[in-house]
Amino acid sequence: MNFKDMLKKKKTEDQELHDLPEEVSAEDTLTGDDTPETETETETPEVAAGPSAEDKLKDELAQANDKYLRLYAEFDNFRRRTREERTELLKTAGKEMVVAMLPVLDDFERAAKAMENSTDVNAVKEGVALVQHKIKNILGQKGLTEMEAVGQPFDADIHEAITSIPAPTDDMKGKVIDQMEKGYYLNDKVVRFAKVIVGA
Repeated sequence: MNFKDMLKKKKTEDQELHDLPEEVSAEDTLTGDDTPETETETETPEVAAGPSAEDKLKDELAQANDKYLRLYAEFDNFRRRTREERTELLKTAGKEMVVAMLPVLDDFERAAKAMENSTDVNAVKEGVALVQHKIKNILGQKGLTEMEAVGQPFDADIHEAITSIPAPTDDMKGKVIDQMEKGYYLNDKVVRFAKVIVGA
């Protein structure tokens, strides 16, 4: 009950006391159960019993801060772990390819020893062709494919024009006439542009 209500009640009681008959005294009416003193006494324990709004907000803020700190710590650990994994991956990214190419290196060493004493050129040629075929197979298994350029229309996204020459026929204008260096795809992505000569 606020102050205005108490004041209004007091005025009402004063008016009732004034209107009472002579035999009822003012003391008898003030000893009733709903006196202002009794009401304030009953209200005070109710307010003190429950936590205040300020205490609730402080608890919520403490919980939110704790949750934030835990989340930040987890994210920081995740970021550090990811950075370490990425560094480790970059160090060993080419390991699989290097291991796959080691047999080719062994073949080249054997071919070099064989060429020191060999007099048969055809045998050396066959050996080099076999090593080249082996390299192509290994690279093909890793997703490397050659780019077909000769006779194709010039495409600046995959071709690098070195020069242009007069086209031998009209249908070769704007097309690749010759290829100076092969282009390659790695899993359908260009890893080296084909160096070409274009017909004008």
